[in-house]
Amino acid sequence: MLLRLPTLDKVFIQCIFANIEEEMDNKGQNLNRWEGYADWRNRPALRGRHGGMFAASFVLVVEVLENLAYLANASNLVLYLSKFMNFSPSASANNVTNFMGTAFLLALLGGFLSDSYFTTYCIYVISAITEFLGLLILTLQAHIPSLKPPFCTSDNRNASCQEAERGKAVLLFTGLYLVALGVGGIKGSLPPHGAEQFDEQTRHGRKQRSTFFNYFVFCLSCGALIAVTFVVWIEDNKGWQWGFGIATAAILISIPIFLLGSATYRIKIPTGSPITTIVKVLLAAIYKCWISRKRKTAIENMSTTPTTTTEASEDEEHANGNVVIQTAMQDLKFLNRALETMPAPRWLHCNVKQVEEVKSVIKILPIFMSTIMLHCCLAQLSTFSVQQAATMNTEIGSLRIPPASLPVFPVLFIMILAPVYSHIVIPVSRKLTNTEMGITHLQRIGMGLVLSIIAMATAALVETKRKNVALQSGLMNSTEPLPITFLWVALQYLFLGSADLFSLAGMMDFFFTEAPFSMRSLATSLSWASLAMGYYLSSVLVELVNCITSTFRHTPWLYGSNLNHYHLERFYWFMCILSAFNFLHYLFWAQRYNYKTLGPDNQRETGITNESPAI
Repeated sequence: MLLRLPTLDKVFIQCIFANIEEEMDNKGQNLNRWEGYADWRNRPALRGRHGGMFAASFVLVVEVLENLAYLANASNLVLYLSKFMNFSPSASANNVTNFMGTAFLLALLGGFLSDSYFTTYCIYVISAITEFLGLLILTLQAHIPSLKPPFCTSDNRNASCQEAERGKAVLLFTGLYLVALGVGGIKGSLPPHGAEQFDEQTRHGRKQRSTFFNYFVFCLSCGALIAVTFVVWIEDNKGWQWGFGIATAAILISIPIFLLGSATYRIKIPTGSPITTIVKVLLAAIYKCWISRKRKTAIENMSTTPTTTTEASEDEEHANGNVVIQTAMQDLKFLNRALETMPAPRWLHCNVKQVEEVKSVIKILPIFMSTIMLHCCLAQLSTFSVQQAATMNTEIGSLRIPPASLPVFPVLFIMILAPVYSHIVIPVSRKLTNTEMGITHLQRIGMGLVLSIIAMATAALVETKRKNVALQSGLMNSTEPLPITFLWVALQYLFLGSADLFSLAGMMDFFFTEAPFSMRSLATSLSWASLAMGYYLSSVLVELVNCITSTFRHTPWLYGSNLNHYHLERFYWFMCILSAFNFLHYLFWAQRYNYKTLGPDNQRETGITNESPAI
């Protein structure tokens, strides 16, 4: 027995060290994990293996193909509807704005599902397949003559042709809105999926994320450049079935490219419906406010009031494994009532984190509302601006440019400006302001709003010149091109394209950064929802203007099949005035906005505190 003891001791000691090593390995693995993220196989995402710029680069390549597939049709769709489906100019414009508005509005659904039940990874794949099916239907309709109305050959601009109806219209709109559903899901999942690849806890990670959003817009423009040049030329010269076919192939190719990066992605784990949290906090605040008024004698017994620092109950804090947290924001104090301790249904019990998350969402809503008018102006690029160019001389030397290729001007400008902004303007502004952002998100959005005002004024002046040329040339009712170059219309495209660069990248970065972790996909989708609201507002304004002007004159401003008889210049001036008032509305909210801070380190690095104004 005595001889065996040393051997037993050695075995015992080895077991102890083995257990210690195993515990240390487990701790090391835990420290190496990205909290709240998983890989594509639902295993813990690891630092150094998942995420980073390489993973985000797959998203950028996919966005080129996705936007090519979408914009190849959207930019020229108004001419397809008017020339091949025989809709009037105003009906074509409204159908396009409704289609594009629906596509961007459905981004909210994609963002909601990404945050709640699925992941950005799954939503993209499902949405891409849906868009592929919609484009396949449109390709078949464009290819088979019996699925389209008879071609209209009238040389008189005032003549009306038979519109697509019944089964043909059903097939058209089924294909269009399947595409809209797919586009919405992609727009709601792809940008946040790319932004989630960066570590926001480090200064370097936040800078990379800001650069990602700039290059995301750059890649949007790359896809748009191919769409409005090569694909539009194919549609105008070889047939729409080829244009739809190229878009179908592009979205199909994007799926395996996206899946190719699966091993590198870190994917945010869904945390449940963010809408539930928002509704819960709002109902709790309203209910407890009503109870407190009803039971005035109980006010002295409340442990938390709207004007004091709020904290969760001790039991709740220990149950959640948290320490007592102080409320970070002192505005929207009404919502602090949701934290008051009083008899209430258990499902109305809220903690500080939930209340502050809802405050963050509510605070960004006025900024979101202020950007809708900007995108109402942008909607004109896909509708009336294309129709204006279609009546003008589109030749440059011996080369004839399709009217739908006009967006090539802002696209090229964005492709030049985006890298310059990321690598020159931002570094210089950071040194001048001694802050992490240099130019704030809200300043970028504000620049976009100002440029949209200038664009609408320019558009009104150009339309006045175009109509004067038509009148002086005696071509008001002719289908012959007017003796004025379509490059005049390019001026409004340049201003609106610049506005799009500043506003879209700024909005996506702003909404993603300022939103709570559990609601980031949904919040980023507000950028696209703003576009949707802008397109819908454009349709509403057209109908409203026609309704009002028809009561004062025999013919409304924007009615009929002949664009030369429209009072489009007056409509543009109206848009310019609305945009100016909207900018004042934006300034009111932007100057009162306080950026979210993530802690003392972030305050020190960004130079922004809760007391610093946004602009």
